[in-house]
Amino acid sequence: MKSRLKLALGLTSAIAASTAVSNTAHAEDLTLCWAAWDPANALVELSKDFTKETGIGMKFEFVPWTNYADRFLNELNSHGKLCDLIIGDSQWIGGAAENGHYVKLNDFFDKEKISMDDFVPATVVGYSEWPKNTPNYWALPAMGDVVGWTYRKDWFSKPELQKEFKEKYGWDLGPPTTFDQLKQIAEFFQKRQVDGKTVYGASIYTERGSEGITMGAMDVLYSYGFQYENPKKPYEMEGFVNSEKSVKGLEFYKALYDCCTPPGASNSYMGEGVDAFKSGQVAMHMNFAFTWPGLQKDENVGGDKIGYFVNPKGPDGDQFAQLGGQGISVVSYSDKQEAALKYIKWFANKDVQAKWWSLGGYSCLNAVVKDPKFPASQPYAQTFLDSMAIVKDFWAEPSYAPLLQASQKRFHDYVVAGQGSAKDALDGLVKDWTQVFQDDGKM
Repeated sequence: MKSRLKLALGLTSAIAASTAVSNTAHAEDLTLCWAAWDPANALVELSKDFTKETGIGMKFEFVPWTNYADRFLNELNSHGKLCDLIIGDSQWIGGAAENGHYVKLNDFFDKEKISMDDFVPATVVGYSEWPKNTPNYWALPAMGDVVGWTYRKDWFSKPELQKEFKEKYGWDLGPPTTFDQLKQIAEFFQKRQVDGKTVYGASIYTERGSEGITMGAMDVLYSYGFQYENPKKPYEMEGFVNSEKSVKGLEFYKALYDCCTPPGASNSYMGEGVDAFKSGQVAMHMNFAFTWPGLQKDENVGGDKIGYFVNPKGPDGDQFAQLGGQGISVVSYSDKQEAALKYIKWFANKDVQAKWWSLGGYSCLNAVVKDPKFPASQPYAQTFLDSMAIVKDFWAEPSYAPLLQASQKRFHDYVVAGQGSAKDALDGLVKDWTQVFQDDGKM
């Protein structure tokens, strides 16, 4: 889930607002809409094979994350014909399905023998299904993603730091398996001199304007026992959103922000986190997995200097991670739906999915990610697999926007601005979310 985001990832190959694989326009040319980021570069390269095989040209409309949601949701809401295919964010699926923006794919999947059982289950629920946990499919899982962590393996392996850490905390310095361990490591590195430079504990999500602090806080709250609603009574949130366990999780997130982040970290999201890690500021770095290929290749912090770990466990042993990523859909207002469906069929092919992974995309196909060779294919591959096995996601309701706006305000006011208590923030969130669902007629 990434909407209206500011990314400063230092993309090595710029993508124009609109680019094309075929040099000349044909009646059958398809336009695929997505965000402008590194995986989009990989998709342009991958799609050249589709054009070679079918003769159908591909054009691309890639928009910076800062404008991604506004641009394409406005396009869908106005029934525009710009996009034949769209890779939409996970939380768009409810609104897109209920408002008729996407073509329902069940009959097509049945005809072409494309089975959702062949994809990672969490991506089917997160990217394809509406209503959730029902066999109603509006997208093919396209780009798997999840929040995980990178760390400075070279710093962790320094003998003098290992000795000091063991003496202070009683366990070996290494990737943390619990949030308590993560905080101890962050405290240990905070304002420490490493290689003649002052460094800090961790970069975490605090951004206020779009979704950043919600993605970061939920990444912790899930493992502390947070639940969105009563499992037996949909939309009943009292005692679940604001449970005692949820309160402790939010208190932890604020404590981590207060103790162990670098200067100027009050409005940090993906791009700022990458910058903090690449510049050698932090020992650990929370971010979506799509950033890992670029970091692995970085001359200063990549290679043998970087390591990866799954989101840690909470105090009761629960372990979850915030889902990211997107599915690819056929836009119902397109005049080229038949050709667009050909692209979906092609993209679902095992060989295409294997190449997608090799180019820097994150395949969701079981045949790719469960291949015995997959864990060794990249240094971060096993961490990605382990992380995707424990994902949860934010509301994907048609009214996700006001739901997200409420959590952004409540979390930022407490964690960053220091207003009120964690209990106040979560009680307020229950009130806000209840109002949204009452307005929708769901309560």
